Order: sequence, then C-alpha cells, then structure tokens
Amino acid sequence: MADRAPHPNPVHTAGNAVPPLDTDLAGTLDDLDGIHPGIDLIRDGIRLLALDRHTTDGTQTLLAALAGSAGADVITAIGNLVARLATADHNPALRTLPLDTQKAAQRHGEQAAFHLSDPDLAAHASEASAAITDT
Repeated sequence: MADRAPHPNPVHTAGNAVPPLDTDLAGTLDDLDGIHPGIDLIRDGIRLLALDRHTTDGTQTLLAALAGSAGADVITAIGNLVARLATADHNPALRTLPLDTQKAAQRHGEQAAFHLSDPDLAAHASEASAAITDT
C-alpha cells in the first residue's frame, strides 16, 4: 500500500480539532433536556453550532445572528417568543387564568422582549463579530 500524501490543509490535525463542549455550556444544555421538543431542537442546534468547524466569515455571521444584531438575531427572536407565550391572545393555555394574572404575565413577557432586543445587549457580540478579520 502506497504512503498517503500529507493532508493539504494543516487545519485538520489533532491539535486543531474542535474541542468538546465546556462544562458551562454542556451543563446548561443538560439542564434544558426534556422540557419540550422545541427546546430539544434548540439544544441540538446550539450543540451543532458549538461543535461544528467554522470559517472566520461564518463565525462573524454566526456571532451577529446569535446575539449581535438587536432586532434581527436569535436573542430577539427568543424575546419575541417569550412575549408571545406570555400573552393569552396568543397562548390559549393562559386564558383560564384570572384577568389580572394574564395581564401581569403579558406585561412581563413584553418587558422581556424589550430588554432582550436592547442594542446594548447585542453590543458585545456585535463587537466580537467586528473584531474578527480575515487576514
């Protein structure tokens, strides 16, 4: 059997392997296990994003899409989902609650959406994205 030529891309070496999940991220994902199939899909997506190999350009885009573009990122989408789930008009499960409880839940959901879409919250992820330059 002929010797194989070395791989032309030195990135694919043991020293450049994508490391396993750190204990903080792995623990958070474990804590969210089994709550709802939608949450399990989100967990799977986060795990895929964390363990996949990315380009610098792709990393910039992911940082912005995840949390660095207030109003157009995953954090904003989650805030909008929180507001929707906390509103009886959109979540029939809440319609059996007393009206004052419905209104309190809605108010807090709306405040969560407002704060999660705050540009200050997105600033650091946006700056991380901007700091990555393809040289």
